[in-house]
Amino acid sequence: MPKLTHCAYLRERNNFYQQIRQFFQTRDVLEVETPTLSQHTITDVFIDSFQTTYFNNDTKTPYFLQTSPEFHMKRLLANNSGSIFQICKAFRNQGEFGHMHNPEFTLLEWYRVDFDHHDLMQEVSDLLVFLLNCAPATKISYQLLFENHLNIQPHTCDVNALKTIAEKNNLHIDATHLSKDDWLQLLLSHLIEPHLGFHAPVFIYDYPATQAALAKIRQDQFNVAERFEVYINGQEIGNGFHELTDPLLQLQRFQADQNTRRQQNRFVPEIDGRFMKALESGLPQCAGIAMGLDRLFMLKMGVETIREVLPFAWDEA
Repeated sequence: MPKLTHCAYLRERNNFYQQIRQFFQTRDVLEVETPTLSQHTITDVFIDSFQTTYFNNDTKTPYFLQTSPEFHMKRLLANNSGSIFQICKAFRNQGEFGHMHNPEFTLLEWYRVDFDHHDLMQEVSDLLVFLLNCAPATKISYQLLFENHLNIQPHTCDVNALKTIAEKNNLHIDATHLSKDDWLQLLLSHLIEPHLGFHAPVFIYDYPATQAALAKIRQDQFNVAERFEVYINGQEIGNGFHELTDPLLQLQRFQADQNTRRQQNRFVPEIDGRFMKALESGLPQCAGIAMGLDRLFMLKMGVETIREVLPFAWDEA
């Protein structure tokens, strides 16, 4: 297939967005817009925000470019918006600029009221089939994934067992201060992810409870977080949750993030009070996902670098 011109990519991207909107329109999911700049940002220990300052006479107010529209969209959900989706710009200040990363990128994020994570996985699969003309997605639990690929039970193993697997696979990693979850993520990213999703998209679901982020935890044989990630051609393209609705548990997780950031001598964001009030007023039972649209469009167009599908890459902006 001959390489497309830059303008041809713009037209294809426009068509791609129209397909996405058509998909959600047929399912009666409302498109919304939320702020790109906000007075608060996330506490996530793995993500940093771009910060700016708003000047009003002698008053200086910090604002943050949003890493995701999640908090604002959940405020809408708590105000009875019903199921919603959004195509928007997001920003992450992590020094990531490469063939799959751009600090400014496009997200597709949506929330489905009365869905759990399995319901949402089915809808994500439907969307991928619609957009990419691929096979329907398959699913595998986090536990079974590690048992199949590395012959280890991730919920019960210890750090030494994970180190041994890394050594056997010639992964030479500076192990200073790495937690069990850090080791699990390293093994997942280096030894498992590169093999996922080549015949059909694949979902990994029911992560360790210690990796819950904003997901509900289910009391099972081993407590698990009701979240999932979806992979195509060895790349993660989306992260979804059966959303946590308990404001007290959410506050505890935010405070734990703040403590970790404080211990690492990093900037500690304040907890978003407006978001917490929305949770306290009652977030409906729902499931949500954020998908990187630039990566998804790369798959659609069969290209290798994110630069090829962006009107202007980070170093050209």
